[in-house]
Amino acid sequence: MSAGGRLTTHVLDTTHGRPGAGVALTLYRVEVEQRIWVLDARTNADGRCDAPLLEGDSMRPGCYELVFKVGAYFRGLGVDLAEPAFLDTIPIRFAIAAPDQHYHVPLLVSPYGYSTYRGS
Repeated sequence: MSAGGRLTTHVLDTTHGRPGAGVALTLYRVEVEQRIWVLDARTNADGRCDAPLLEGDSMRPGCYELVFKVGAYFRGLGVDLAEPAFLDTIPIRFAIAAPDQHYHVPLLVSPYGYSTYRGS
């Protein structure tokens, strides 16, 4: 495995048109449909994590899941959400095939919708 690979994320709040600062997230490795906890993190003022979620030797091929706690984020901003919120947590399951590459998983989110893609 190459030390050049890394996994990063970025949260963009499309309701307010700004980075999603302070969004809590959890990364899991998925093996035979069992989620194995890897780490917890929180986005900074720019909507990014201060360090890569995975890099170097921790970048292994396989299936992963990022779970974003967006309900708590929007409640913290004073957004009036239904209980339960339509989107409280957002799981994004993806695969790393080439651990020497950069995998960037952005989340564009509002209280009622989201999108993601493999970024650069």
